[in-house]
Amino acid sequence: MNLSFFDQFSTPYLLGIPLMLPSLILPALLLPSPGHRWINNRLSTLQLWFVHLLTKQLMTPLNKAGHKWALLLISLILLLLSINLLGLLPYTFTPTTQLSMNMALALPLWLATLLIGLRNQPSTSLGHLLPEGTPTPLIPALIMIETTSLLIRPLALGIRLTANLTAGHLLIQLISTATVTLLPTMPSISALTALILFLLTILEVAVAMIQAYVFVLLLSLYLQENI
Repeated sequence: MNLSFFDQFSTPYLLGIPLMLPSLILPALLLPSPGHRWINNRLSTLQLWFVHLLTKQLMTPLNKAGHKWALLLISLILLLLSINLLGLLPYTFTPTTQLSMNMALALPLWLATLLIGLRNQPSTSLGHLLPEGTPTPLIPALIMIETTSLLIRPLALGIRLTANLTAGHLLIQLISTATVTLLPTMPSISALTALILFLLTILEVAVAMIQAYVFVLLLSLYLQENI
């Protein structure tokens, strides 16, 4: 029984073919595309307003050099938002519960910000490894600590997103299983657990949106340090 709780995190297969790629492409197909009319419909207008709001929030901490990343960051946050929210639907698969996928997103983007800093301002980027005014005996230890904290950033990005979504999905499945099991014997307790399940689902919707925003926001902050 315990193993079945984790079956939802295994990659689905159809005729021996993994369905990871279709699960990544499907959310993008559900987004409304702009038409050729002068006045868009309500859904397209709402989407445009939301994208402008996200762009303003993400680009505020960045200077003009970082605005070149606007399209990439907005596309990434929309991808993560759609995948996280669609993964809360029944009988669906959430690719962002896979650490391999999250690391595949976090590692190249973090490495790109680091290489940009080393190319454009190598002295400033390397200067982050040693705070100004550090006593001489502490210099080797601080360099090792700062280097470790720098290298662990992509791992922290991937694990944070994976752990939060995985924990939420497990809690939802555990409480829903308890609700169905207790329904024939203790209806009142089952109704209470159903209420808890409803509140937890609302919380997980918020967590899905917040984690996508935090993932991209931290990337933008890493970019700001290196431009």
